[in-house]
Amino acid sequence: MEEALAEYLRHLALEKNASGHTVKAYREDLTQALDFFRTRSDGAMSPAKHLTTRLLRAYLAWLHDQNYARTTVARRLAAMRSWCRFLCRQGILATNPSAGLRGPRLDKKLPNFVQREDMLRLLDAPPQDRPLGLRDRALLETLYSAGLRVSELTQLNLPDVDLAEGVAVVRGKGRRERLALLGPPAVTAIGDWLPARATLLGPRAALLSALFLNKNGTRLSARSVGRLLEKYLAQAGLDPRISPHTLRHSFATHLLDAGADIRSVQELLGHRSIGTTQIYTHVTTQRLRDSYQKAHPRA
Repeated sequence: MEEALAEYLRHLALEKNASGHTVKAYREDLTQALDFFRTRSDGAMSPAKHLTTRLLRAYLAWLHDQNYARTTVARRLAAMRSWCRFLCRQGILATNPSAGLRGPRLDKKLPNFVQREDMLRLLDAPPQDRPLGLRDRALLETLYSAGLRVSELTQLNLPDVDLAEGVAVVRGKGRRERLALLGPPAVTAIGDWLPARATLLGPRAALLSALFLNKNGTRLSARSVGRLLEKYLAQAGLDPRISPHTLRHSFATHLLDAGADIRSVQELLGHRSIGTTQIYTHVTTQRLRDSYQKAHPRA
């Protein structure tokens, strides 16, 4: 089974263009499953062709017995289903043993978002009299203006951004490219950051491609962006649980609140499925319902 798993992970990385983070997550989830299968066969590892529905059901039962969260069980079942489909396409399995398995029922959680007035306070928090403050303002404006994932933000390079047109080429999940729109405040903030970037880095600035760098000339990481956001949330007196992804949720919610077409929002977010985008319509509907309950005398 180890060889079959290694082949699947190579398929994810090379053919599906999955990110390193995705491949790592699949490796960890499926390696745990293989360790369980090994205990069921007295320490010996059976070939992948011996995977059965009964064995997979036993694995799911074990996950429940270990008190894993339902979201974790669902993710590991999804990884197993994907691997089994791959094994079927490779001719290793004649039938898919995961086809009839049902995952745990998950609660539908509406995404959190930042109110518009709070968003303005956050975007105004970075100082404008220091190079790193200009960088942070440009960073936050870009996250919110374009609705980017934090990984998409940190991967931006100078040639990806066209300030004259107000667009950026973004590489999303599966390395799919799309055009993201930059509003005038984001264009202005990036335009202010670029000279400050040159001042901060000196002659090295022209040799470095990343748009957002630290003072040492290293590309900012997702964790660094999270720490910067925490600092400005504290300065603005906002909820410290707000994450970079919350700004993406806010981007979509504010667009739909203002009457944007859901298909346009789907394209701007880079979602493959409209179903993924529709969660934001539930947010706006819930807000309307809350307003109705508070304001209507017969509610």
